[in-house]
Amino acid sequence: MTKTILLLAIPAALKNLLDMLQVLIDLFMVSSLGISALAAVGMGLQFVMMLGVLMSVFSVGGNAVLSRLKGASRVNRANKVLYNIFLLTVVLAIFSSLILVPLTPFLYAIMGSSPEVIQLGNDYFGTLALGLVLLFLDVLFFTYFSAMGNTFYSLYIKIFSAIINVILNYALIFGNFGAPALGVKGAAIATLIALGINVALYLVIFLQKNNYGFIYKLSFEPIKTVLKIGLPASIERGISMISFMFFVGLIASYSTEALAAYQVGLRIEGIAFMPGFGFSIAAMTLVGQYIGAKRIDLAEQSALYTAKLAATFMGLVGILMIFFPQYAIHIFTQDEETVRHASIYLRMVGITQIPLAVMFVLSSALRGAGAVKITLMISLTTLWTIRIIPSYVANYFGGDIIWVYSMMALETLVKGLLFYYFFKKGSWKSLKVKV
Repeated sequence: MTKTILLLAIPAALKNLLDMLQVLIDLFMVSSLGISALAAVGMGLQFVMMLGVLMSVFSVGGNAVLSRLKGASRVNRANKVLYNIFLLTVVLAIFSSLILVPLTPFLYAIMGSSPEVIQLGNDYFGTLALGLVLLFLDVLFFTYFSAMGNTFYSLYIKIFSAIINVILNYALIFGNFGAPALGVKGAAIATLIALGINVALYLVIFLQKNNYGFIYKLSFEPIKTVLKIGLPASIERGISMISFMFFVGLIASYSTEALAAYQVGLRIEGIAFMPGFGFSIAAMTLVGQYIGAKRIDLAEQSALYTAKLAATFMGLVGILMIFFPQYAIHIFTQDEETVRHASIYLRMVGITQIPLAVMFVLSSALRGAGAVKITLMISLTTLWTIRIIPSYVANYFGGDIIWVYSMMALETLVKGLLFYYFFKKGSWKSLKVKV
């Protein structure tokens, strides 16, 4: 079982790491164009992250349905369902583009951007928004191949397209290799071309390999099932993102150094999340496949064993965070006060790496089983009652920022315990998901 889990988790984690590195490279390359260009691209990438709320509809719902069908050896049915999810994805993407393209200047304006940043933001995100169908389909095919138990294809495709993206950035941002110097618009075009390459390569593999391929039959039943699972997951992610922004505002109220330290800490923490992300994909996929094969015992065993592996990997990372946070922080800043704040944050995060691993894996396992209402209830209840409200109270009465980070750590611990409790309780085993 260890080999099966790692073969799913490691490529998924590395693929996600490449996604993150590509974002950092984009930011680094446009930074030479000036602070306004950097702000425009940075904010545009935040808008792309917010689109993840909508994409959760078909990524979470799709994985739960497709992995079940794979486990039940109903691959033809899976390909029929995929065709219908494909149509849903295209509709959502076109709908998003029609809304976001004309609203891009307004989105930048309500974030308090200067006229220059608004114009550059329209060049960057307005261009990206035109090709959202490529972004959505990229996520859909990653979901499909993950549900089928193969994350290597996604990793290989990402390596190739990431290299192409860097080359195109160099050409289109700065006007090299005979290309026009398009600035931030060039960065957006490079991203869209890279996404187009992703989708094209997915389709080549998809249409040529045995057992893969569309079955062109329209049916609303699988769409209803996907929405039944995906919509609560999307709502959970959306409310969590809004809550996260509120939490960032609390930290910003302490000092500029505290906010800068938090942003640095998040960058480092994001890299530490990679094992957790990979293991969460493995847990969601295996639980769905074993339920589809009517092996509930193996579904439970695989999720718990995946949680143990994730806790081991992330626990080791946590030790490094606790005892040596400054080495990673110095990559981003040398400011003593910022380093001090970031060290406090990373030590608190390091303490919670094991319950965080349990939370990552078992929440995904529950989603794979279709128990999305449980994950929604746990996530939102703990987020507000343990993290947000107590942190606000501590801030209001002048409490040190350590209290805010302590509430964050406590919430992670409680959330990990609750996910473990509800998973072991086993109510998810009796859920019926029509596939």
